[in-house]
Amino acid sequence: MTKVREINLEYGSPTVDTAVKNMINQLATCKGQGCKAVILVHGYGSSGTGGSIKTAVRNKLREPSMSGIIRAYCGGEHWHEKKKEFLNICRPLSDCQRRIEGNQGVTVVILK
Repeated sequence: MTKVREINLEYGSPTVDTAVKNMINQLATCKGQGCKAVILVHGYGSSGTGGSIKTAVRNKLREPSMSGIIRAYCGGEHWHEKKKEFLNICRPLSDCQRRIEGNQGVTVVILK
């Protein structure tokens, strides 16, 4: 069983709605499979201010409807602030730190 899974929400250049639906489905599947953490790869966007998938993903993660699946989340750009807390919950995330640290194109999700 994999404790940490990576999900590429950009694969196939989906619409924002499709990417968010895929995220919800994948997070539920991962939780059901016993995963503790998921690294969502959503990209940063070419505008320099953050992509539409990134914005939509993080907005969705904030919604109360996700509280049954999500324990906590943080963007790669905030990893240094949350690293200790997240590693205490899911030690295998330590193997992924290079991909996470400072990366604005990923969001780390801790599952319930």
